[in-house]
Amino acid sequence: MRAFAALYLRLDETTSSNAKLAAMTAYFGSAPAADAAWAVYFLAGGKPRQLVPAKVLREFAQQASGTPQWLFEECYQSVGDLAETIALLTPAREPGALPDVGLARWMEERLLPLRGLSPAEAIARLLRYWDDLDSRERFVCGKLITGNLRVGVSRLLVTRALAAVSGLDAKRIAHRLVGYTDIGNFPQAESFLRLVAVEQGAGDPSGDTHPYPFFLAQPLQLPVERFAEQIGEPDQWQVEWKWDGIRAQVVRRAGQVAVWSRGEELVTERFPELAAMAHRLPDGTVLDGEIVAWREGGVQPFARLQQRLGRKHLSARLLAEIPVRLLAYDLLEWQAEDWRGRPLAERRRRLERLVDDVGEQAPALQLSPLLLGPDWADLDRQRQASRSRGVEGMMLKARSSGYGVGRTSSAGIWWKWKVDPFSVDAVLIYAQRGHGRRAGLYTDYTFAVWDAAGSGERQLVPFAKAYSGLTDAEIAQVDAIIRRTTAEKFGPVRAVRPTLVFELGFEGIARSSRHKSGIAVRFPRMLRWRQDKPVEEADTLETLAALLAEQPAEPTTRQRAEQDR
Repeated sequence: MRAFAALYLRLDETTSSNAKLAAMTAYFGSAPAADAAWAVYFLAGGKPRQLVPAKVLREFAQQASGTPQWLFEECYQSVGDLAETIALLTPAREPGALPDVGLARWMEERLLPLRGLSPAEAIARLLRYWDDLDSRERFVCGKLITGNLRVGVSRLLVTRALAAVSGLDAKRIAHRLVGYTDIGNFPQAESFLRLVAVEQGAGDPSGDTHPYPFFLAQPLQLPVERFAEQIGEPDQWQVEWKWDGIRAQVVRRAGQVAVWSRGEELVTERFPELAAMAHRLPDGTVLDGEIVAWREGGVQPFARLQQRLGRKHLSARLLAEIPVRLLAYDLLEWQAEDWRGRPLAERRRRLERLVDDVGEQAPALQLSPLLLGPDWADLDRQRQASRSRGVEGMMLKARSSGYGVGRTSSAGIWWKWKVDPFSVDAVLIYAQRGHGRRAGLYTDYTFAVWDAAGSGERQLVPFAKAYSGLTDAEIAQVDAIIRRTTAEKFGPVRAVRPTLVFELGFEGIARSSRHKSGIAVRFPRMLRWRQDKPVEEADTLETLAALLAEQPAEPTTRQRAEQDR
């Protein structure tokens, strides 16, 4: 634990990519394989669930530090992070004064077994374990227990560090890393050794059902008038809709099939129709595409797909009501050969023939259509109709491009040309402190719009939460206003007098019975602080309803019955 805690703090205290790379390379080069396996898991984004309830951790901290409840809560509100509060309050030994217990032993023998224990037993064990840690280790250990260990390194940087240690190509490491952080697959020493092994046999991802690292596009933010000058003419590009679904790869190898989401989650069991489709593919095939909810001949709103994603059990009725399709747009492997280095135009031609060959045997497989236009202005006119089609805009992919890794290598060859977000002017009514370096500031906000329904008197109805979009200077100004205008406190939340208006942007909007406003929005963020606009002129529920009307309508029950016939 000591070496990993030191690595975590070195990564946290620098913004230099070279320094972070050097620290990880040194750690992976010296750590035991079992510890390195867990370190890769956390650094690459693995997040096991919280091991001990927050209430129990509070009781433990109060006992360990001799701090009364009221004082602990005041400290927690000031610090803003539970793990850091516990580390600061509980007296610790000097660094290096205690024997070190490795990260793997801490996770497997001490921390993971805490889940499910009675509060009394969990506290008793934590009191024993805490004596083996210095203050730095306690902070990191607290982060592991709460499930909130966030490390400021990219997955690409972790890949480069592992490549440096192993002497392998970074792309090969990236391929092996896919699926590594799956929550049900905690790492062992063998996991790390397979990652860095120079040669692999049957366990190599190229021989099982692991996907390839996903290639991601860059946002295109040029005026359309400059497209020809900056990126060339449309005939150099493959243009497609940007579908509003779940990015996925379908893998068929050695008689086995798998469906992987972009988040590296194995979702085969959630989409049995896609698994059945995959069995119809030739062995040694990997497809990249988008999982969408599908009704007779068309894509349905993402909200329909969400209804299916939230279920643990997929009933026959649910599968019939919300069928899905894979809209395939790339072929990554063919006849067990990696095709990612071939030009996109060649991959597309082979994909089209594959879909034709499979045909009616695999109805869950659809080809993502290509869009054509004589010039960028014509394509822009088509893009403006994106929302009526239930899509987010367009994707532009250079016809000569290979399929890379992540977003960094996509600059200039894969672009996402999205429509402008929905936006409304909303009033800030609740605020909560942030985390990390913003723990002492109110940065997490709840926003409302006006509603005159019922009594006829206007009232503010909450509809969205957002915490991103402001500069540090703006956050400091808003924090000061929140403190001056607080009307009530509800634990960590402050209700404020309505004085601040912000323009909120969001990608989608849908009806929701779980929200008082009756509306839910997707990916809300603050576009700007409307200091020029009085609260009384903020938008209304009617404004949101008008935006909702721009979304494609879902088929009625009668229409669905007619479609099914």
